Amino acid sequence: MANETSRCIDTDRIADPDGGLLLDLSYTLDDRSGCCQEGETPDQTIARPTLPWLELIQHYSHLVMAVVDVATTISAPTQAHPVLFANRYFCRLTGIHLEGGHLDLSFFNRLSTTDQKALQERFRRHFLSAVLCHTYGQADLVSKRLLHEPLVVALDDSQTGQMRKIELRLRTADSGLQVTAIAPELQASLAACWPEPPRREQVATQILGKDPVFKLLLSALKPGNYTATGQILIEGIDVTEREISKTLIELLVGHESVLGTRRFEQANGLMKQLFHATDSFLLSAEDNQAQLFTGIDQPEWQTAIYAVDDLKGSAFLRATERREVVNVPDLSLDCSTQCEVDLLKRGARSLLLIPLVMRTARLGESAAQMVGLVGLASAKLHAFDQADCSRATTLIPALTAAMRHSVQDRFTNIHPSVRWRFEQEAERLSLGLPSAPVVFESVYPLYGISDIRGSSDERNRAIQKDLLTQFRLALAVVEAADQAVNNALVGQLALDLADHVANLEDGVTVDAEVTLLRYLQREVEGHFPYFAQHSAEAEGAIAQYRAAIDTEHGCVYAARAIYDETIGHINGLLRDTWTQWQESMQAITAHYCDLEATDGIDHMIYAGQSIDSTFTEFQLKSLRYEQLRAVCDCARQGFALKAAYDTDMTLTHLVLVQAFTVDIVHDDTSERLFDVRGTRDTRYEIVKKRIDKACDAETGDRITQPGMLTVVYSTTEEWQEYERYLRYLHREGIVDSSIERGTVEPLQGVSGLKFARVRVNPQ
Repeated sequence: MANETSRCIDTDRIADPDGGLLLDLSYTLDDRSGCCQEGETPDQTIARPTLPWLELIQHYSHLVMAVVDVATTISAPTQAHPVLFANRYFCRLTGIHLEGGHLDLSFFNRLSTTDQKALQERFRRHFLSAVLCHTYGQADLVSKRLLHEPLVVALDDSQTGQMRKIELRLRTADSGLQVTAIAPELQASLAACWPEPPRREQVATQILGKDPVFKLLLSALKPGNYTATGQILIEGIDVTEREISKTLIELLVGHESVLGTRRFEQANGLMKQLFHATDSFLLSAEDNQAQLFTGIDQPEWQTAIYAVDDLKGSAFLRATERREVVNVPDLSLDCSTQCEVDLLKRGARSLLLIPLVMRTARLGESAAQMVGLVGLASAKLHAFDQADCSRATTLIPALTAAMRHSVQDRFTNIHPSVRWRFEQEAERLSLGLPSAPVVFESVYPLYGISDIRGSSDERNRAIQKDLLTQFRLALAVVEAADQAVNNALVGQLALDLADHVANLEDGVTVDAEVTLLRYLQREVEGHFPYFAQHSAEAEGAIAQYRAAIDTEHGCVYAARAIYDETIGHINGLLRDTWTQWQESMQAITAHYCDLEATDGIDHMIYAGQSIDSTFTEFQLKSLRYEQLRAVCDCARQGFALKAAYDTDMTLTHLVLVQAFTVDIVHDDTSERLFDVRGTRDTRYEIVKKRIDKACDAETGDRITQPGMLTVVYSTTEEWQEYERYLRYLHREGIVDSSIERGTVEPLQGVSGLKFARVRVNPQ
């Protein structure tokens, strides 16, 4: 029980989902309690212990510790449970600050909803254990393993603003919590859940399974339904580095290439965060040439090429030869090669080099082949230490796997129809032969697109809605501060925000999403501490502002999240439909098919004898007809869009015809798996990029229209073939009999295209 002279201040509470209070934390303010006195900050002193070892724990321990005193009585009003002790690191992470002589503990509100529920569950287990002991006269019915099960929560460090991961555990003394009486409601719930005294295994099963009867028991397990006394120790340890490493390994380990993806951006950011680096780079080597990639956190990387022989004596080769992480504490003293000089010019003062090595082939004089080297750089001298080297060493297998997949991705993540040719090339390389392009000659291209029309307008409306919400919340903060602070600049800031709101109500510009959010970060959010310090109303408005911010995107992202989800659902529907049709199309003839999903999906098919040796003209015609049937099925799937997703977006569908063959090639310069070869084939690529926005030369309307299939062609022979296909589709009841025809408005560099358009019938 708390000392009678203590003053308890109610703070944020963890509430039972059914309205019951599970835990209410407050601070006890007296000379013996160890909490702040008036005029002190938490970092100055949180406790006033008399024992030197307790002072050491209080001020210098980087463990998270707090002791909560529990005292509840049946039917009594809910009261705060005092915090008898909390060390400085607990206060720093939980954001406790002195305000008017009172301590405000906003610990639980600072947690995510998921973390709050999980921590609530941990507290419940301790109260459940005490209630079971009182009712059935048997201790430890809730196992120690469940009572002390760790929970990793995310908290922003109030000093640095960085996200920290804390592994928390709740513990009680041997006597634990003492329950001396329980209310009839709780007694009835216990009897319904366990008519007979349960075994520990039964309790564990209920806790982990949570059937409806047990959930009713939890809803009755609230402070007003039992009388209890005791203390609960909250203890934790900072596991940020461990959790970052775990997340990083999960990103890196897989069967897909990491380079050039969103996963790489995330992994690179985590690497720099883990090692407190200011920059990062990649060094790769093949044969006798090394490439240094810098600026890898930017869309366009910078590349420098060096001969491997010119790297002799460098820290890079020391790392690969030793196959261990190398720490370069002062790059200016270890700068023997041009590569190191170039990094020094970029502002690097110390390096951490992580080698990624395989044992096949050779690198310079080494008996190993360097797949790559990941480097972390800092603008500070002696920025890395032995702990960083050990941590980096544990990442080598995951980084090596990621780099290997990136280097060999062209041989592994490829379409089954052409994999055999890449496997041949991989075998050649394994014999030490020089690389050669992978070419498929004289293949027929079949291109089609199902486009989501109106997606740009829909996204702009979502951006406008989110920005308006965020600016109005920001305006509420500044207006609240303006009422409390006699400062002309605050009033001007409120007027600026009001102007932005008025402009946003008229619409958004292309750059508004970026520029306006930067404005809020620089001109408004940075002043929140000042506003909160001078106005309680502003502090409340700030809490509302922050609650509306999406943690992943760092801004209000509610309307855009709905938009993203809608686009994802539509793309998923189209992709699934097309994937189903691919089974019947591949059965006609093995062919390469590349599917891309952005605002809709587009497919690129290549078919011919160089891919399938049994390929015939009849299979080509069958494939073309099946392509039309598949696109029409995608169109049918889009008819229910408005009702299903409450959107004005529609789907348009187009198939581009070409009777002539093209050559496709993959080599070291290919950005995609295949590029077309030769100027004759380039025309088809130009048309592909521009045809979905093309217009009717006579009317000026778009050639693609919602609910219709548009076929674009060039020659009379092409039209005669596809006119027959459209007649077949009508015979099947898939399309209408009426065909609209016209000429495509000349595109840049391309003219003479024609189109035919037919309405797709609902199923």
